Amino acid sequence: MRIDRLLAVLLLLQRRGQVTAADVAEEMEVSERTARRDLEALMMAGVPVYSVAGRGGGWRLVGGARTDLTGLTADEARALFLVAGPAAEATPAVKAALRKLVQALPKPFRGPAETAASSLVVDPKHWGASWPAQQPPRFLEVLQEATIAGVQVQLGYNDRHGSPSRRTIHPLGVVVKGPAWYVVSNTDEGIRTFRIDRVSSVELTDEPVTRPADFDLGATWRQITEEVNRIREPLEIDGLCASDGMGKLRMTLGDRLAIGDTAEDGRIEVRIRGYNEYALAGELAGLVEWLEITAPVAVRDRLVSIGRSLVDRYSPAGLSVPS
Repeated sequence: MRIDRLLAVLLLLQRRGQVTAADVAEEMEVSERTARRDLEALMMAGVPVYSVAGRGGGWRLVGGARTDLTGLTADEARALFLVAGPAAEATPAVKAALRKLVQALPKPFRGPAETAASSLVVDPKHWGASWPAQQPPRFLEVLQEATIAGVQVQLGYNDRHGSPSRRTIHPLGVVVKGPAWYVVSNTDEGIRTFRIDRVSSVELTDEPVTRPADFDLGATWRQITEEVNRIREPLEIDGLCASDGMGKLRMTLGDRLAIGDTAEDGRIEVRIRGYNEYALAGELAGLVEWLEITAPVAVRDRLVSIGRSLVDRYSPAGLSVPS
């Protein structure tokens, strides 16, 4: 996992003082190209890493080798934790490492570092079809700064229809879902989510953010996505799938597929979300070799209708379909 490697590369730099991309590649068991990208990612995030050209060169931390992080500035510490602390990606080992790194920071930096580590969630699943990769949106950095600083923002925003508005938000965290970025905020109407590529202006204020008690960005984002999925895909159907067809089912349905227990005949219970009976039956008709829909009846009836239409269109003349 790349987050683990970034932390490991930083600790390697601290231990050795200077490393080459080849050193990192050997230590992390990755290619030199990947090692160089990891070093550049730390540098671009604001961690004080720099390259030395020529014979005997490599990559160094500003100030030389250290056994702790006390040489980092407040901004650099926040940058490190933004790189290394996305809540949806961090393994238990990474979280443990982050706790140790926090304790190595000077006391004035610990609060901002912990806030940075919990202010970003990475959700790799796309909404619906996959989108092409995009550049980070224009106002991402300043909204991250507002989140970490805990200050309210005057936000200019265009909704999905292009209608502009201006509002005051209390930014609580940033989420990247697939290629899209969102800021999760407290507002007068409750928790709201804004797509950052629709933001037209950002003005930071001196007013502190009002943060709901026991707010957790990861848990809140899960609730938001579950609600969006219920709206986008209100229909649920049940079925049984042969084990050798599960790969095709996962590839076709992605996160719209929930897997249950194994039935007595060896098939696997599944639950599938979709928009309506018509669309979902059409999508699943090509999986009939492995998948049997058990409920609701309307989807089964639609599949029967699709089957008859296929036979009518493509069967040899004179072949009838039993009712």
